Amino acid sequence: MTYIAKPKLHHPNLGCNAIGFTRRDYEGKISTLCAGCGHDSISAAIIHACWELSIEPHRIAKLSGIGCSSKTPDYFLGQSHGFNTVHGRMPSVLTGASLANRDLVYLGVSGDGDSASIGIGQFVHAIRRGVNMVYIVENNGVYGLTKGQFSATADQGSMSKKGVANTDAPIDLVGLAMQLGASFVARGFSGDKQQLVPLIKAAIAHQGAAFLDVISPCVAFNNHAGSTKSYEYVREHNDAVNQLDYIAPRAEISIDYAPGEVVEVEQHDGSVLRLRKLDAAYDPGDRIAAMNYVHAHQARGEVVTGLLYVDKDPHDLHQHLNTVATPFNALSAKELCPGKATLDKINSALR
Repeated sequence: MTYIAKPKLHHPNLGCNAIGFTRRDYEGKISTLCAGCGHDSISAAIIHACWELSIEPHRIAKLSGIGCSSKTPDYFLGQSHGFNTVHGRMPSVLTGASLANRDLVYLGVSGDGDSASIGIGQFVHAIRRGVNMVYIVENNGVYGLTKGQFSATADQGSMSKKGVANTDAPIDLVGLAMQLGASFVARGFSGDKQQLVPLIKAAIAHQGAAFLDVISPCVAFNNHAGSTKSYEYVREHNDAVNQLDYIAPRAEISIDYAPGEVVEVEQHDGSVLRLRKLDAAYDPGDRIAAMNYVHAHQARGEVVTGLLYVDKDPHDLHQHLNTVATPFNALSAKELCPGKATLDKINSALR
């Protein structure tokens, strides 16, 4: 029902931010995702973060690929620029857009399939080049649009809906982003709004490649015993004239816990997700120490959340290429073409 627009009428006492916008001004169309989907919680967090930052919606460009996660930009920031690319190609399109107009705030929304499988090469190069963006991966460990197969981030040993164990080692996008040189790396949980909103706000304010991995439970395919990111999908087959799928509405998983504390979050299927929020004494300025910390706790079966690493003096792609301050799309033909003499000089230097 994405074609159904939300009513324009809203309560006259809704709070306004510094530029006079309400939260409703940052919303999009009605979500068609499953009730209780963690992706909708991430969309709500993005709306809240942009509203609190008082960013004019038209200054934001949101781009996505293919998958449940890549549908979500239609559900937030309806007044911003938007581009839905093909599967796994969001990073390169975002890179080109950023080079053309550096004045926009770029949000790249992807999923674990879109970024860790078909789009992993695109992910790698966008991060290593330092594109000034907020790259959000809505990570649920399954392919939701194609009925719950393992994604590349699925934990080794987790069970499929048919009871088959995943024998492949998972790709850790957080560790990969730090290794590739991302200047802002964080991990959040869709059910922890108190932590997620500030992380998104900080990522938007960061002038460099900001990567945010958000664990986002899939309410349709993570109901499996022994799984950490999905619950067992129930589907009954009979000899009737119709075969129907029914996904019952489920309550959103939400938690709030103190820094440094380890909590066990019971999911809809009864499986348990162990989360550790970074201690207040944690130093996010040491890249190597951050990688070691994440891997050490991952070996204990814990998912570390919070701001994992940040470079206080980041450099983005425009600085690497020494581009002009004026967006390319604002330059005239005369400024973009240096003339025959200059072009001849450049060509001769390449011989």
